Amino acid sequence: MAIKTSRNLMMIAGSFYIPKENEDKPFGEDAHFFCPSAQVIGIADGVGGWSRYGVDSGEYARELMRNAEYDVKNYRSIDVGPKQVLRQAYSDTAAEGSSTACIISLAGNLLLAANVGDSGFMVIRAGKTFYRSPVQQYGFNFPYQLQKSSGANGAEQAAELAVEVEGGDIVVAGTDGLFDNLFANEIETIVNDYCSGNSKLSLSEILATAALGKSLDKTTVSPFEVAAYEAGKRRSGGKYDDITVVVAHVVAACNSLYDDDFFMV
Repeated sequence: MAIKTSRNLMMIAGSFYIPKENEDKPFGEDAHFFCPSAQVIGIADGVGGWSRYGVDSGEYARELMRNAEYDVKNYRSIDVGPKQVLRQAYSDTAAEGSSTACIISLAGNLLLAANVGDSGFMVIRAGKTFYRSPVQQYGFNFPYQLQKSSGANGAEQAAELAVEVEGGDIVVAGTDGLFDNLFANEIETIVNDYCSGNSKLSLSEILATAALGKSLDKTTVSPFEVAAYEAGKRRSGGKYDDITVVVAHVVAACNSLYDDDFFMV
């Protein structure tokens, strides 16, 4: 993919992770990273179905993200190709299991991504959703995934995405623990309330906590319940799951990382 950029922007990112309570898997099955120098976000969600075979797919997700972070740490942002990063990380990952994955990079004013499955991101501009990455799934609650033991489930299936961003845009990336529990308009409201308020918490923590609250509520209406209904299945309320949220504020690259005008991401 040829990269043409017109503005020098950068992401200032922060994250928050809430793993499910499970004594056998204290780290959960999600993994993520942010590399400021390369301007790359990575998120992954190990597929829980492997537990029936005694496999912790969180190990796969964590190794996948470690490999991706290692691969990009010496890159310039202009040199990052998200699908190539995912391809290399997938090739280098030896753990058993499988995982969804999303690699997001910013070069100039172009946000690039390679996405496999139902992790993803949205871009909020002026308080409204400007872009939402599409979900890849075979069927309800059955996402595309990376799996070492199957050539059919490799990085080549990743969707390549590109969107032009502007200073002031907010990128919200997450695993399905976020997007299965909060509708886009709920995320917009939380972001807008945060930007107009004076919270001591980070926006990523507030979003993750809100998603957790809905995941535990069996009387609420959630995106997961709506998707189940559309698939002819009955599910009530939210979906209890690991929740990863990465929030990035897009700013002019000349601005200081420590400018007091920036909110806590």
